[in-house]
Amino acid sequence: MDRNDSIMLSIDSLRIGYGSSLLPSPLTASARRGELVAVIGRNGIGKSTLLRTIVGLQLSLGGSVRADKKDISDYSQVELAKKIGYISTEIVNVSNMKVCDLVALGRYPYTNWIGRIDENEILEINRSIEKTGLKGFEERYISELSDGERQRAMIARVVAQDTDILIMDEPTAFLDVISKYEAVNLLSDLASDGKTIIFSTHDFNIALSHADRIWLMLDDKLVEGAPEDLVLKGLFEKLFKSEIVEFNRADASFFLPDRSGDSFYIEGEGLLYFWTKKALHRIGCSVTDKKIIPLIKTPESLEGTWELVTPESTFSCSSLFDLLRMIRKNMG
Repeated sequence: MDRNDSIMLSIDSLRIGYGSSLLPSPLTASARRGELVAVIGRNGIGKSTLLRTIVGLQLSLGGSVRADKKDISDYSQVELAKKIGYISTEIVNVSNMKVCDLVALGRYPYTNWIGRIDENEILEINRSIEKTGLKGFEERYISELSDGERQRAMIARVVAQDTDILIMDEPTAFLDVISKYEAVNLLSDLASDGKTIIFSTHDFNIALSHADRIWLMLDDKLVEGAPEDLVLKGLFEKLFKSEIVEFNRADASFFLPDRSGDSFYIEGEGLLYFWTKKALHRIGCSVTDKKIIPLIKTPESLEGTWELVTPESTFSCSSLFDLLRMIRKNMG
């Protein structure tokens, strides 16, 4: 399908910060129509400050923010509310508000001066509720929802706002694993509908696996690009500088380097090989492609046994837990 992928939001030489907390370098980046953009960086780097500046909740210290080729300072408050929707990290806890009422707040830029909601507005509210998977929750109170349901309700509010651009600060924070991926799937669906979505996250795996583009905030600059391009350029090694943690470009994972010095050859294949290797890395051992002893033979199925072959003896283990315990006992 031919999709107009024009630039919907851009920041150019943007300076952000407050008080004595200023980012040292100006920031430049862009997001196109239908893109899902993840903003990642270490704690305190300024992700929330950047997003608040983009939506006009915090004054910039220089540079520009343009929404649909127009500087946000040239929009009236109502015009900007029709162009950009925003969700903050704050958890909404209101005891007497129903889901339908919260979603209805998203229609405020379109209602008349007394905030009257007509049939067309109700139609938009119901459409937003259905699109975000909350059909049947209309009369539920916000305080009765799970964290995942509450976050869906917040997203439904900005969907009802019907903006071209959605800015979300940590939309998957405080959610369990299933709720996180359901929320990201919803954001992906909205992007597929042509919305431009920019969201900050601490979940590196979600950003790497699902974002079309990443804005990577480093100490001295912002770098943007496809997740895979940033991996290949070695930029994630700069994300969290640590003498303890290392980054593996081969599978885009952070890990603790080998601590014991023990190296093993693994005979096996498939999932059992993969998870045996992961288990060895977890306890600080390395895996070599050279056939040496000690070696580990994986079973053909979970009903079988692992064999640990050392220079002195051979041990049979019924699980990876037993294998690791045997390694610690005999190789430490």
